[in-house]
Amino acid sequence: MGNHSDGAQEVSSVAVSSTEGTRDSFPDPGLPPHSPRLTDISSKKAKSAERGVILLFLVSILGALLFWVAYFGIKIGGDYYDVLNPEPTNQLRLQNLLLGLGIAFSMFGIGIGIVQWARALMPDHEMSESRHAVRTEEDRADAVEIMDTIIDESGIKRRPLLRNTLIGSVILAPLTFVTLLRDLGPADPSVLKYTLWDKGVRLVRDPSGTPIKAADVTLGSAYHVLPESLSSLSHENGYIEEKAKAVVLLMRLDPAEMKISEERKDWHVDGIVAYSKVCTHVGCPIALYEQRTHHLLCPCHQSTFDAADECKVVFGPAGHALPQLPITVDSQGYLVAQSDFHEPVGPGYWERGQHTKEMKGEA
Repeated sequence: MGNHSDGAQEVSSVAVSSTEGTRDSFPDPGLPPHSPRLTDISSKKAKSAERGVILLFLVSILGALLFWVAYFGIKIGGDYYDVLNPEPTNQLRLQNLLLGLGIAFSMFGIGIGIVQWARALMPDHEMSESRHAVRTEEDRADAVEIMDTIIDESGIKRRPLLRNTLIGSVILAPLTFVTLLRDLGPADPSVLKYTLWDKGVRLVRDPSGTPIKAADVTLGSAYHVLPESLSSLSHENGYIEEKAKAVVLLMRLDPAEMKISEERKDWHVDGIVAYSKVCTHVGCPIALYEQRTHHLLCPCHQSTFDAADECKVVFGPAGHALPQLPITVDSQGYLVAQSDFHEPVGPGYWERGQHTKEMKGEA
């Protein structure tokens, strides 16, 4: 048994090479026989498949229209949907739901429609041909003829409704994403130059609006903070926009562990520091604080900032540190702002100049 096994092993390790003669002895089996589809032999089935594809393209068009109705029609804080959704939060949820459904139906309809068109209506004969370089005018003419054949076989000329719904969905579906680019940042970056923070404005907790005393901020704690003056605004008068710019994260660190530059030595209160929550990458809200390392993490793209080192970037795509809000305490011990931020908040995808700005009231 041992010798037989060794012999088998020896035989199986022999490589067999082919020659021109051996290759010729194996004829080309050719393509398998073509099995016609129902749409190939029944005009009724073909028409039914065409209507199905048209329906899918119409779904894509309606999805795009739904997106724009939700985007432009639902006014946050307005009176258009107040009867059904009196709270702005409900309006935001409804808008986000409809935006997502609109994009989903728009892309689903056009994608599945094209696949179904190819599977049920376009010719499915298999063919093979030799590859050759296109060099001569004759070859170019052949290429044009091939393209004309493809267009003819697709049936796009013979099915005008199918063609028109395809064109409509192809045009409208990408425009939903183009519309979203409008929200990547303000058309006029100067709107981020100033916020509601100003000298003497109290820091209040979000969402309760309770003022914060320095004595109540314990070591290692963190608060989501807003300017007290924000409560005077209504949703119709820019509440959402101003809140998005002015939102702050307040923390208390051990002063011995902090790296404080000379010009910022009086911007904190015994280790209590306040930084903008708006990430300097694309503007996502920063809300994750790691107490042991003093790191702030943006959940969108993992930009990481060191709160103990003036929120400088330690990891990720963010381009610069989070703006710091200078704070102090008033006569009653409440935390208040010394001024507005000294630089624009938010992403740095426009020219930021000197990274500083004039204080309010100074010109």
